[in-house]
Amino acid sequence: MAEKKPCEWEEDIFKALKKAGVSQVPYVPDAGHSHLIRLVHDDPEMSPIVLTTEEEGIASSCGAWLGGKKSVLLMQSSGVGNCVNMLSLITNCNFPFVTIVSMRGEYGEFNSWQVPMARATQTSFEMMGIEVMRCNEAEEVGSTVDAAIFAAFASDQKIAILLSQQLIGRKEW
Repeated sequence: MAEKKPCEWEEDIFKALKKAGVSQVPYVPDAGHSHLIRLVHDDPEMSPIVLTTEEEGIASSCGAWLGGKKSVLLMQSSGVGNCVNMLSLITNCNFPFVTIVSMRGEYGEFNSWQVPMARATQTSFEMMGIEVMRCNEAEEVGSTVDAAIFAAFASDQKIAILLSQQLIGRKEW
């Protein structure tokens, strides 16, 4: 299989969002999601929602569902720690939930402040009852996102998809 170009896997995510009828995409600005965020902003059928903090995205996603809409939250792994208490809303109210998390603190990270939360991201989600799927290769991104969105909205599952730093690309300062 031919290797995908850097933005192709983000376009695969966008196609999965469109296929599932996701209309709201809350996000905290992040370079790891930058191409996907541009695609969402350019689509008149989608509402990008810029957040000041990640836990607002959980409330936004729940509100979207209550209003008959589907939402997928974009965030970076460093923001997952901000969300732990708010994740109880998803569990207690049994909302379907999907978040796509760009990982930092892995694969050649230059910023030591990113490493502790990277180590705790998967466990934090799992402790709060959120299933974790992980993408390390570009070829698996589209099908993983498609499966997660389908499962979440078909059967009220809660799923976090972690996009590895190796997939996204190492940042250098």
